[in-house]
Amino acid sequence: MAAAFAAIGGKWKLTLLYWLAHGECHFAGLRRRAAPITPKVLAEQLRELEADGLVERDETGPVPAPVVYRLTPYGTTVLPVVENVRAWGEAHLEHTHGETVPGEAMACAGAIA
Repeated sequence: MAAAFAAIGGKWKLTLLYWLAHGECHFAGLRRRAAPITPKVLAEQLRELEADGLVERDETGPVPAPVVYRLTPYGTTVLPVVENVRAWGEAHLEHTHGETVPGEAMACAGAIA
């Protein structure tokens, strides 16, 4: 459990993996989808996901060219966990009658295909 929580634990990692499961994305796109995450925290979380081999970073050219993030093949192996957590979250909202409604960025209402 400790290894799993180290790799995907925290407030933002599962959300970022969820959004990257829908396709590669630029830093700014991830920031919009995961608002209110700060750029500093987003960069830290992406670096940690990259260090664990779950996400890859593709520099599309010289600075200030956008950087694209995508799941690695290894990163796709965590998607069943992400989907199960997402589905459990929806069930939890029903159980609590929506009293713990997440912010829009944390909602992640659509299933991972």
